[in-house]
Amino acid sequence: MGDARIIPFDGAASGARTPAPRSGRRTARPARAVRVPEPVEGEVPVRSIEGRPAEERPTRERPVREHEEGAGAGPRRAPGTGRSLLGSLAGAVGGVVGGAAAGLLDGVAGPGWEDKAADGLAFLRRRITGDYEVDEFGFDPELNDKLMAALRVVYEQYFRVEVSGLENIPAKGGALIVANHSGTLPVDALMTQVAVHDHHPDRRNLRLLAADLVFQLPLVGSVARKSGHTLACHADAERLLAKGELVGVWPEGYKGLGKPFSERYKLQRFGRGGFVSAALRTGVPIVPCSIVGAEEIYPMVGNVRTLARLLNLPYFPVTPTFPLLGPLGLVPLPTRWRIEFGAPIRTDAYAQEAADDPMVVFNLTDEVRETIQHTIYRLLMQRRSVFF
Repeated sequence: MGDARIIPFDGAASGARTPAPRSGRRTARPARAVRVPEPVEGEVPVRSIEGRPAEERPTRERPVREHEEGAGAGPRRAPGTGRSLLGSLAGAVGGVVGGAAAGLLDGVAGPGWEDKAADGLAFLRRRITGDYEVDEFGFDPELNDKLMAALRVVYEQYFRVEVSGLENIPAKGGALIVANHSGTLPVDALMTQVAVHDHHPDRRNLRLLAADLVFQLPLVGSVARKSGHTLACHADAERLLAKGELVGVWPEGYKGLGKPFSERYKLQRFGRGGFVSAALRTGVPIVPCSIVGAEEIYPMVGNVRTLARLLNLPYFPVTPTFPLLGPLGLVPLPTRWRIEFGAPIRTDAYAQEAADDPMVVFNLTDEVRETIQHTIYRLLMQRRSVFF
């Protein structure tokens, strides 16, 4: 090693780079001149990379695909922006979910769901600002239409109600609809209201006479008022009939709702005939209504009277599913219903004083009750099954 000879490096002669000194700043390397070829007419000049002319770089011919710019629809994607595998999977999943959501929305809401959504927002705005009208009883027609739309699903899809005799309900003017009551909960009254609202040629609103317990409940009472219900008393019934409204009454009351399943479709006493007195005073017709199918939605096999008194209820029902299954037992059985409106019984031939005659009131009450009972027996004979 002692006789080693130092060989100098000549960067100019050999083309090698002179190493930078160990201390101090590195000297800046002078920029190399790059020759860019003159563009030929019709060609786009290409910048060279790393100082090498473009014509010296190896190139590879690549066919232009249909989705690229100039070969079909859609812009060409810039190089270097390709998605990774994870991004591709996420995009595929997002596309599937988005397509499924769009298809579900179109299938459920229909092609006009945008208009329905706009109507719903406008409805909420009117609710918030108070820009709606109610009558002296608190009836809100616009809100009632929304409630009927919600009950319509139960009416058509769950109970599959068949209705007949709607031509017996007058197109205008007052009339009193009298129906049998059953089912533990007053679902039959709501389904009758939907039947008249949706299927009567004039789409009339049925104003129901409800028990005082309905209006004592915190939320139910307010909704009942806005949907046209009023207290089952002579004064309110006569005022509605005198105004030309269509009024519905279930004279069996709690006796009909809370009767045991063994007594199904056997009408209870129709009270003292107060509804007949209201019809006689106003001269409106009485339309008997028979309902088949409501008796089986909550088969009442027992009544806990002690618990009913503690809760201040007319009865506390025991059914095959309630209270054994808890809240799930409140779901009614999907029976098939039949509602028939009978021929109207005229009252305008009687004198107004007949409303105070007990014999006249009793005879008309008994006629309405017998008409409903015989129609129920006929409908039961025609029924093939409770659920089909």
